Amino acid sequence: MIDEQQKRMTFPNPMLVVVSGPSGVGKSTIVAELARRRPQVVPIVTATTREQREGEIDGVHYHFLSDEEFKALIARDGLLEHANNHGHWYGTPIDQIRGILAAGRDAILTISPEGARSVRSQVPDALLIFVMPPSMEDLTRRLRQRGSESEASIERRRRDAERWMAEADDYDHVVVNETGRPAQAADRIWEIIQAEARRDPPRRPRI
Repeated sequence: MIDEQQKRMTFPNPMLVVVSGPSGVGKSTIVAELARRRPQVVPIVTATTREQREGEIDGVHYHFLSDEEFKALIARDGLLEHANNHGHWYGTPIDQIRGILAAGRDAILTISPEGARSVRSQVPDALLIFVMPPSMEDLTRRLRQRGSESEASIERRRRDAERWMAEADDYDHVVVNETGRPAQAADRIWEIIQAEARRDPPRRPRI
């Protein structure tokens, strides 16, 4: 949600920023920290059919939808992209992006690598940032600490992470999220956004 003060503050050349990486790498924590400290950056709330986890708030962490509601959103072209990730659908509401960019803000999207590829194909000027864990052992430990993953699920996510990390060169930038230092990763992403804002010619995301 963009408040009235933020609406009065506009910035030149607002960007669509995509933060991607494997499950458990800490993407959402980093983006939340970045948005808290930098009001120019407004997170996009992803729509999903997965179950709501303890502590999550509908409309804040995700838009939690039924399969029927998600299909209806697809049918009316309400999503920029959508993908099935580990058995659940995720999608990016297109009206949110348009509203944030129209207000002169940077729209930041936390998304799976499949979704990131889809965004790049449709919005070539989107800024893609891959978040890397310091090691696979660290990523596995984070997944286990969730307490919501079976060993089979953790192993599947490990395999996906290895594949996605091997393709990280396809992104514009790679940021390592060191354990316990999400603010450091958020600062690095902010530095990237500032540098990209000064690029000539500027990025022109057309949604």
